[in-house]
Amino acid sequence: MASKAEFVAYAAEQMKEAGQITCKKMFGEYGVYCDGKIFGLICEDQLFVKITEAGRRVCPDLTEAPPYVGAKPHYLVEELDDAELLTRFVQETVKALPEPKKKKKKIVPCQKISAGNDLS
Repeated sequence: MASKAEFVAYAAEQMKEAGQITCKKMFGEYGVYCDGKIFGLICEDQLFVKITEAGRRVCPDLTEAPPYVGAKPHYLVEELDDAELLTRFVQETVKALPEPKKKKKKIVPCQKISAGNDLS
């Protein structure tokens, strides 16, 4: 069952004070980003956040579960109504995660020019 757009919008709204929250479709579900850094997933109308020690200090009682079969465990955030706590949790988690790797620009090789071609 894919996540509903309403749930994704609600989750994003609840943590909007953490930074620029964006949700991008990924494999039928959603990746959740804060200021361009992926920190979680929304799968089957549930919010999963990457595990960090900083996040554990803010919300020590969160359950760990994989967002999909074969995935590493994430925190399962079942209570989204406390926007202030969720914002602090997201901010601390994002600070603890490494910066995303810079994407290298693709270099397109020049086409081979045969000896008989005139380029002028």
